[in-house]
Amino acid sequence: MKAIRAHGFGDPGVLVLDDVPVPEPGPGDVLIRVRAACLNPPDWYARRDFAMFADEHFAGRERPRLRFPWTPGSDVSGVVAAVGPGVTGFAVGDAVFGLVRFPGLNNGGRAYAEYTTAPAAHLARKPPSVDHVHAAAVPMAGLTAYQYLVDHIRLPHGWTVLVNGAAGGVGHFAVQLAKTRGAHVIAVASSRHEAFLRDLGADEYVDYTATAPEDAVRDADLVVDTVGGPDGHRFLKAVRDGGVISPVFHGEYHREEAARRGIEFRGGQVHSDGAQMAELAALLADGSLRAGIDSVFDLADAAKAHERAERGHIQGKIVLSVP
Repeated sequence: MKAIRAHGFGDPGVLVLDDVPVPEPGPGDVLIRVRAACLNPPDWYARRDFAMFADEHFAGRERPRLRFPWTPGSDVSGVVAAVGPGVTGFAVGDAVFGLVRFPGLNNGGRAYAEYTTAPAAHLARKPPSVDHVHAAAVPMAGLTAYQYLVDHIRLPHGWTVLVNGAAGGVGHFAVQLAKTRGAHVIAVASSRHEAFLRDLGADEYVDYTATAPEDAVRDADLVVDTVGGPDGHRFLKAVRDGGVISPVFHGEYHREEAARRGIEFRGGQVHSDGAQMAELAALLADGSLRAGIDSVFDLADAAKAHERAERGHIQGKIVLSVP
């Protein structure tokens, strides 16, 4: 089969198309004929050896180390081609999607390939109404938004939720999932994304290129910040005393000031979960949730897809289509 592999760290050009053996599914695994795989930030972070992060970013955890050759990709949509011992929930021919073996890297999803294996427990059935490209765009970003809002925050009905970076992967799913839980959603992004986000259900829109969101919004119950960085603390002005800030990426939030105001920080590392993927599948099937697609590249053009990712200002997700 064909698979994208990196044989060392570097720029997108280190991603090359190799001929490799088709993997065998182990106990509890299925073999998937991949139809689409999705790019996620850990893919290009790992490719660059996490060089953009200082050691303190890992908060006492060991800096991840890759073993080469390495096939990226944890988000997959495809068709079951074989089942391993002990698998009863899926059969050959089932269309499935999921986040595979995340947060693992060396034994991760290896989704940039014509075939990959995945634990059956990490997968859900793909809704027939959703094609493989749109299904592959959901797992990591969709589960991140789901696990934040449902597991970590337990979002109460009627809260006002500000989503910063609302047009990106996690952001556009957070907007939609917050709406399904009865929130009033304020989306923050640049002007070119307004129609996209209002179509997804955003109640208010702040164009950060024209207005500082921390000046435009007051007394939000929750800020989901998918941007982070050194200026994350500016959102303290936008959240009420006793409210919640949920940083998706590392940032400076002046936590001492937040503590004085009773502001909590809630969130956590996204992880594979087939049952939660089934919840997302139900929302996709009934139209409550949909994936925005920034661009689609052929598997062989994975390097070009990474170049697109590194330019930033992404609307939705970047997907690899596997012929």
